[in-house]
Amino acid sequence: IEEGQRVEKDEIIARLDDSNTRASLSQAQAQLAQAEANLHASKVALDDARPIFERSQQQFEKQVISADAFDKAKASFNAAQSDYAVRERGLSVARSALSMAQRAQDDMTVRAPFAGVVTVKAAQAGEMVSPVSAGGGFTRTGIGTIVDMDSLEVEVDVSESFINRVKPAQPATIKLNAYPEWEIPAEVIAVVPTADRSKATVKVRVGFKERDARVLPEMGARVSFLADPAKAPQGSAPAAKAWVVPPDGIGTCGDTGTVFVLKDDTVERR
Repeated sequence: IEEGQRVEKDEIIARLDDSNTRASLSQAQAQLAQAEANLHASKVALDDARPIFERSQQQFEKQVISADAFDKAKASFNAAQSDYAVRERGLSVARSALSMAQRAQDDMTVRAPFAGVVTVKAAQAGEMVSPVSAGGGFTRTGIGTIVDMDSLEVEVDVSESFINRVKPAQPATIKLNAYPEWEIPAEVIAVVPTADRSKATVKVRVGFKERDARVLPEMGARVSFLADPAKAPQGSAPAAKAWVVPPDGIGTCGDTGTVFVLKDDTVERR
């Protein structure tokens, strides 16, 4: 794989060194073959012991043979039955061991869990990888990162003071920091039911209504939550146009904030 490459679901993205797992798989296959042979031999012995026991039982009932001879034939038949049952269990164990060895062998081939785009190639050919942190050194903790571009969404922290005004399925707009003039229609997916005590905020998930190749993972974004037009009161006046003013551009006069507005060649205080 290479960064920027698109992969499909179940596509092979890496192969791990399988020399040990192949040896284990061969051993499990040989053990299964041996268990099958042992079971066949045990079945032959059981089939041979059954008619001898049945004949001895008939002869004993007619008092043709002694009780000692009958007991020996019965013991041989019971031993053959027990050995066959043990061999059957052994065959089941061998099949389970083969299934585990085959699973370990299959795990040496890493496939894409879903369709997406490779954003990070974490390992190169010949390097060691581990599914968990290796505590330093040259062991990688992954092979790569795949992103499903169709599942991108925005996570935004909303102040606790305003979270009561945000509802699931509420319309919203998203502006990416990279494209500040582009308003992307969106809607609220869910309000995560927990708060961040240190920031006094609640996380809200916002989904895109339109997909675009310009939207990339980890981009910065600003979200505006809109009122639902269907729930707006009839005859209500449209909201007045608002302007965003930097905090350092606002002067304080008692409890009132003031700004200076440039109009033509004069400055007005408001």
